[in-house]
Amino acid sequence: MKITILCSALLLSQAVAFSPLLDRPATCTHESRRTSALFMGRAAAVRAATKSKTDAKKAKTNALFGKKIIMAVKQGGSPDPSANRALADVIKQAKSNSVPVDNINRAIKRATEGTTGDFSESTFEAYGLGGASMIINVLSDNANRATADVKSTVNKRNGKIAEQGSVMFMYDKKGKIDVPAVLDEEVLLDAAIEAEIDDFLLEEGDEEGTSIVYVEPSETAAMFDVVKEMGHDEAKMCLAHVSKAPVECSDEDFEKNMEIIEALEDLDDVDSVEHNMSN
Repeated sequence: MKITILCSALLLSQAVAFSPLLDRPATCTHESRRTSALFMGRAAAVRAATKSKTDAKKAKTNALFGKKIIMAVKQGGSPDPSANRALADVIKQAKSNSVPVDNINRAIKRATEGTTGDFSESTFEAYGLGGASMIINVLSDNANRATADVKSTVNKRNGKIAEQGSVMFMYDKKGKIDVPAVLDEEVLLDAAIEAEIDDFLLEEGDEEGTSIVYVEPSETAAMFDVVKEMGHDEAKMCLAHVSKAPVECSDEDFEKNMEIIEALEDLDDVDSVEHNMSN
């Protein structure tokens, strides 16, 4: 028994002498510095990754509206928005999506140059996994390239290109106003009635603290003006396909479908991808 107690005492004394956990003031200061540096490094990496994604999204948006402006000028036959209604509408959408005025003016100038190609819109329909469907909106000056890229991207990820019309009938075309704030439905209703807007649907946005307003396509600009007059200058508008019957996929299928969508959105010729997943 004495030998056991003596050994235990010796082991304890060695633990006290050598264990950094018992030297609390020095250890806490050292660990705080090390942990702080680690988290600072991670935070910097997260900020850098977030900024990179934001910059890429902004560049894609600017390029997209550049193409839309060129197409509107060429199809409308005039670089003057006062004489070209389609161009005026695209410019309004571009500004609502924070496209710089310089970019807009450059696109208008490019459209008048003989060497600038003609852009055209097209739509592809596809099936994902777990009952998901997709509408792929394309704006390109090379239809063959766009078609090949879209089909390859979908097929490589176990999706399937659908026949024209087999997916589209499950969606309604709507005007969509994205608002970075929570809207009061009664206040919005009063403003909409005053603007002679017949009907709208208000929903929570994809991100917390945001709202989405859906209206008939012909009333999109009017509702956009209503929302801006309510003080929401950062609102954005576009036309969108809204699913009549959303489906909830399994987590695994959802992730795989999102991989298809993200890969499609990375293509230069793809404008946007819409889907019917509710989760």
